[in-house]
Amino acid sequence: MSETTHDGGVAVTEPPSPDERLTPAELAAKYGLTVSGARPSLVEYVRRLWGRRHFIVAFSQAKLTAQYSQAKLGQLWQVATPLLNALVYYLIFGLILDAGRGMSKDVYIPFLVTGVFVFTFTQSSVMAGVRAISGNLGLVRALHFPRASLPISFALQQLQQLLFSMVVLVAVACGFGSYPDLSWLLIVPVLLLQFLFNTGLALIVARMGAKTPDLAQLMPFVMRTWMYASGVMFSIPIMLEGKPAWIADVLQWNPAAIYMDLMRFALIDGYGSENLPPHVWAVALGWAVLVAVGGFVYFWKAEERYGRG
Repeated sequence: MSETTHDGGVAVTEPPSPDERLTPAELAAKYGLTVSGARPSLVEYVRRLWGRRHFIVAFSQAKLTAQYSQAKLGQLWQVATPLLNALVYYLIFGLILDAGRGMSKDVYIPFLVTGVFVFTFTQSSVMAGVRAISGNLGLVRALHFPRASLPISFALQQLQQLLFSMVVLVAVACGFGSYPDLSWLLIVPVLLLQFLFNTGLALIVARMGAKTPDLAQLMPFVMRTWMYASGVMFSIPIMLEGKPAWIADVLQWNPAAIYMDLMRFALIDGYGSENLPPHVWAVALGWAVLVAVGGFVYFWKAEERYGRG
C-alpha cells in the first residue's frame, strides 16, 4: 500500500496486521499462550507433584536438620520436647488430678507418653502447615513448582521427627512391661493413616494461612482445645462415666483420639480392644482418605493464587 506525500514523494505503509482486531484472549488462543502460573488439571498437578518428590524429601530433611541447629543438644530436642511435656502432664494430671484412675501405673505412663507423642505429630504438622505458604513467600514467588510440595514436605518432616521419638516411646513401653509382639506390627498402618490425615490437614490450613496469616496466631488455641478433648491425658470412657453417652462417642470418634487409641492398642499390653470404639479401623481409614483427598483438592483449587498480592 502506498500514498503520495505533499512533496510528490511516495510513502509506503505496512498493510494492517491480521491480529490487530483480535482480543488478548483470541491472540493467546491463536498462538498457544497460557497464563503464567495457571492452575493445571488435577491429574497434571499430581504428575508434576510426583516429579518433585525428590525435592519434597530433601526439603523436609533440610528443615528437620535446621530446626534445632542453634541448640547445643541439637536433634536430641526432637525427643526431649515431647518427653518433657509428658512429664509435666504426668505430674499435673497423673499425680495431682488422678487422671489415670482405672489404670495401673504400668499402663497409664506409657498411655500418657504415647498420647503426647502421637498428638504432637498432628499438632506439629498443622502448625507447620499453616505457615507453609505465608512463611515461604520468597521461595513461592521465585520458583515455579507445585505449591502442595511445601505442606506435604512439612508433614513429612514431622513424620521423620516422630520416627526418632519412637525410640523413646518403645523404651518407655518396654520399661513398664509392654514388650514387642505381633501387635507392634500395627504401628506401621497406624502411622501411615495418621500421616495421610496430617498431610490433608496441613494442606487445608496452608491454603487458609496463605489468605489469612493471622490464623497462625489463633491455631495454638485451637490445637490446645483439641488436645484436651482427645483424651491425651485420660481415658475418655472412664473420665466421662455418668455423662451422656453421646459426649464420649463424639470425643472418641474424633481423629486425634482414634489414632492415639490405635497406637496405644498396638504398643501397650494392658490396653485392650475393649478401650477402642467400634469399627475403629474403618473410621481411621475413613478419616485419612477423606481429609487427605479433600485437603489436596481444596489446596489445588487455589494453586494460581499462592504468592500473589
